[in-house]
Amino acid sequence: MEINDLTPAEERVWRAFATGAAVDFRTAEDEDPAQGEGWGPERTVRAAVLRFLLLNGPEEQGETASLKLAGARIGGVLDLRYATTERAARLRHCFFDDAPQLYGAHIRHLNLSESVLPGLTAHTVRVDDVLRFTRCRFRGPVRLDGAQVSGSVFMEGAEFAAPDAEEPVLQLNQASVGDDIWAPGLRALGRVRLTGASVGGTVNLSGARLDRPGHTALQAQNLSVGADLLAMQLTVHGRVDLRGIRVPGQVGLAFARLSHPDGMALRASSAVIGELWLHETLPIEGCVDLRRAQIELIQADPGVWPAHVHLDGLTYATLAPHEPAERRLPLLERDDDGYVPYAYEQLTASYRRVGDDHAARLVQLAKQRRLRATRAWYARVWGYVQDATVGYGFRPLRAAVWLLSLLAVGSIAYGLHHPRALKASEAPEFDPVFYTLDLLLPVISFGQEGAFAPDGWYQTLSYALVIAGWILATTVFTGVTRNVSRQ
Repeated sequence: MEINDLTPAEERVWRAFATGAAVDFRTAEDEDPAQGEGWGPERTVRAAVLRFLLLNGPEEQGETASLKLAGARIGGVLDLRYATTERAARLRHCFFDDAPQLYGAHIRHLNLSESVLPGLTAHTVRVDDVLRFTRCRFRGPVRLDGAQVSGSVFMEGAEFAAPDAEEPVLQLNQASVGDDIWAPGLRALGRVRLTGASVGGTVNLSGARLDRPGHTALQAQNLSVGADLLAMQLTVHGRVDLRGIRVPGQVGLAFARLSHPDGMALRASSAVIGELWLHETLPIEGCVDLRRAQIELIQADPGVWPAHVHLDGLTYATLAPHEPAERRLPLLERDDDGYVPYAYEQLTASYRRVGDDHAARLVQLAKQRRLRATRAWYARVWGYVQDATVGYGFRPLRAAVWLLSLLAVGSIAYGLHHPRALKASEAPEFDPVFYTLDLLLPVISFGQEGAFAPDGWYQTLSYALVIAGWILATTVFTGVTRNVSRQ
């Protein structure tokens, strides 16, 4: 291409390129590049010219050649497929007639901030510095799957939409980012895909809004993050799929709103997370799946959880804030998988770590009651007996209350009507209290029961006391055995 073939606008860009000088066609700082379709030839630059500059543009000794362009209309397709360039490209506040093609390209630095594009195809692109889409507006799919970016990817306030496309509006699956993905305030009307991506630093989606009602809005299975996944004040209409993610730091969903009422709102099964923060998060609309996840800390008010959850295999060390067991237990009862004993054991262990043995006992009692509902009728009857008498061994004082009550009944009854002695010459002096204790305690003997024989109603009472004593002894022994084996 000869310089004589250039328009005045293109010649201006050509001459500035050799020294890396900036060319700005804007007439006002607040000019909207979305109106770029109406810009005339005085600020239109052909994509072929930009391609030639990036690949074979002039250089000036002692200067760093680079493309710095603002407020231009880019005509045609910027085709850099499989190309390699050491020149930085900064195309800010520009309007692109066609989606750039960067498939397999190797670029030093790419900045498209505040520009309006019909899409971007950049599979397996390599960027040695940073990739910047700050406040960009994309009207078609952005394909960055398999991209390798040595620095960060900036997408603050960027907008992604592809009304007629079934594919994701933003694809970063299997991408490798050396530093951060910085995208607070991002807007996406469609699916954002980060499946299998690797990010050395932080992924920041705070204040972002993802809209794809009835479908997956954020697809990030097996995402690996070196630091944190920050999504404070995130708003999502659709499914958030974080299955198998690895985040050693914090997954911050504080003040977020997750809504997928007819399906899975949040899926983080098999994830490994340092801290999951749901502080002040609005009640989640839809199901939550945390099966087989490993989380060190879960910061969540009990009111944040939805009516349907999956918790089987969820492992955690700490729950915050500290809440009474009565507020945490309803979550376990809402598990769609039914009775999940592991979930009760995890909650018990969490309370024991902070020294709240009372709450731990309540959780274990709730576990036995939930288990009782799954058993046959005869096992349920025995369960009700254990529950009423000693609370499955977790309320041992109940046994003392029952014992004292039965002791009082028997002592009064036999104190008013002494049973006859079997052998009057050999019988000890009758004592109604110790006679009743002989009936109630199946092991200890005070020599009263074998020396006296009640009759009539009093004999029936003695049978009832013996049976009650055996039931109390059995339930106490069962509860003690359960506690000792657990310790």
